[in-house]
Amino acid sequence: MDPARIAIGNLEVQRIEESHGPGFPPQMLLPDLPPDALERHRDWMVPRYYDPALNAFVSSIHSWLVRTPHHIVLIDTCVGNHKDRPEFPRFNQLNVPWLDRLAAAGVAPEQVDFVMCTHLHVDHVGWNTRLENGRWVPTFPRARYLFGRREFEHWTGAAAPDMGRAVIQDSVLPVVEAGLMHLVDDGYCLDDSLTVEPTHGHTAGHAMIRARSGGTTGLFIGDAMHNPIQCCYPDVNSGFCEDPSAARASRRRLLGESAAHGHLLLPAHFGAPHVGRVRAEADAFMFLPGLG
Repeated sequence: MDPARIAIGNLEVQRIEESHGPGFPPQMLLPDLPPDALERHRDWMVPRYYDPALNAFVSSIHSWLVRTPHHIVLIDTCVGNHKDRPEFPRFNQLNVPWLDRLAAAGVAPEQVDFVMCTHLHVDHVGWNTRLENGRWVPTFPRARYLFGRREFEHWTGAAAPDMGRAVIQDSVLPVVEAGLMHLVDDGYCLDDSLTVEPTHGHTAGHAMIRARSGGTTGLFIGDAMHNPIQCCYPDVNSGFCEDPSAARASRRRLLGESAAHGHLLLPAHFGAPHVGRVRAEADAFMFLPGLG
């Protein structure tokens, strides 16, 4: 089997990479991680998931391309090119061949039927739009963009956090103006195989996408976890989680179910091989990288 292609029943999944390499330092991404955690787990964390020379977690930013029997679906759309992101220098004014990588997977933007965003953070909505003649226009002109209703209202309401305003302006509102947005609620199901389920906490409306087909299950978990060491410390949140208590509860729930039933986890930011399963260990879990 082509290792770049993952089968979940009759669904075919491919990872479309935007970047892969050193990311945030541990004290910024996971500020509550115990000080001895990285040394304790060095044997499996280095070099896949942590670079000790740079004191940086290894981070991937990618989309998941899902082919169902009826549709072509993208889950999360990375940072995007030419976006002003001065608060995050490694995201600022990117110029990367993400669209070429999508084409190498056999898909043109016009062929995408649905875009599903687990949440509306900067590194999950960027390729929703692209710059064309000085204007931000939808990258996928025939797609329906499925945004969680609660998440959208959180970022566009009167009390919306300042941090995301530029992101909403250039990567979400052009989709709305083009009439391509479709707001969905928890429980929405696409093609009887991709279901939106609440994993609130990282953001107000953060969701995971459950893929079910042929008796197998994969969970596209977005930012419910950023690094596999959180399996060992499931109560450790990222520094970007808005509701710490809800984020912990969501993480423990999905890890517990995954360990009990052998679900495949497909996170948004884990280093290679980017996917894996978990097993329960005492009051925590262990990440098992790969498809096995």
